[in-house]
Order: sequence, then structure tokens, then C-alpha cells
Amino acid sequence: MGRKKTKGRQKIPMQKIENKNALLTTFSKRREGLFKKASELVTECDVDIGIMMISPAGKPHSFFHPTADAIVSRFQNPDVQLSQGIRLDMTIARNKVNQLKKRLEELDAIEDAVIARTTFYDQMAEMRQKGWWESIEQLNADEQIIFEAWLRDTSSKICHHLNQLETGVSSSLGCESFGV
Repeated sequence: MGRKKTKGRQKIPMQKIENKNALLTTFSKRREGLFKKASELVTECDVDIGIMMISPAGKPHSFFHPTADAIVSRFQNPDVQLSQGIRLDMTIARNKVNQLKKRLEELDAIEDAVIARTTFYDQMAEMRQKGWWESIEQLNADEQIIFEAWLRDTSSKICHHLNQLETGVSSSLGCESFGV
């Protein structure tokens, strides 16, 4: 076994950071972590939460769920029922958060599909370099469909490029030669 090249994770003593750049970077990372934890707390425990802070650079940052008015009203008078307007704002805010979460899940699924497709295309490029005609037989049905789509797309691009090169010139070699 080889020796470690780094010290790994170590406990950092709690003291004021003197280096201005390190201070701002640490604040930014810690703020993001705090907001992420607050968001997880809202999702998992269905709580109302509010965080306000001023950065070392003097910029205000806040996180409120569902709304700042709802949090302040509940903090000032925990036993008093919220007004209908604030409850309506809370409902609207929660619905918007749920819609955004659904959209994020959809985009994550799309991203996963694009990553899978890119990985497949990269594998196809590797096969092409290795002499892929011999390995086509090893493709499963889904991979064959994707490969056929890639071939059609490539053929279409080649035809388009040929047409651009042949603009104004009659040629016996057209897209018909490629079966498109």
C-alpha cells in the first residue's frame, strides 16, 4: 500500500478566520450548507423556518419558508391563528415549492437520460475506433435502436454537408446513394 498524499478531512478549530478571501469562501460554503439543511428540514418535517444573516461583505442573506410574513407573525404570536391572507400566501408558496421540486425531478431525469445517451455515444465512438463492425452483434435491442438512430442522424448530416458542398453543382452522388 502506498502512503497518503493528503491529510484528508481534519477537524478545524473554531476560531475567527483572519484571511479575508478564506473568510468569504468559508461563509459562502457554510451559508449554502445551512440553507440546504433548512430546506431539508422543511421537506422532511413540514416546518416553517426563517434565517437571516449579514455576510462579512455586508450583504444580507435570508431563507424563509413559506413566507417572511408568516414566520414573523408566528414568531411574534405563536398562539394566534394566522390571518387568511397569510395562510393563502403560505399555501401559494408551498404549492410553488412543490411545483419547482417536481420540475427539478423532471430535469434530473432528463439529465440522467442525456448522460446515459452521451455515455452510449462515447462507447460507440470507442467501438468505431476498435473496429466496431465486429462488435455490432453484441448490442442488445435498445442499443441497436440507439445505434440505428445514430446512423440515420450521421447519414443525414453527411447528406446535408454534401448538399452544401454541391450547391449549384449537379452531381451524380446525392443522398439517394446513402438510402436516406
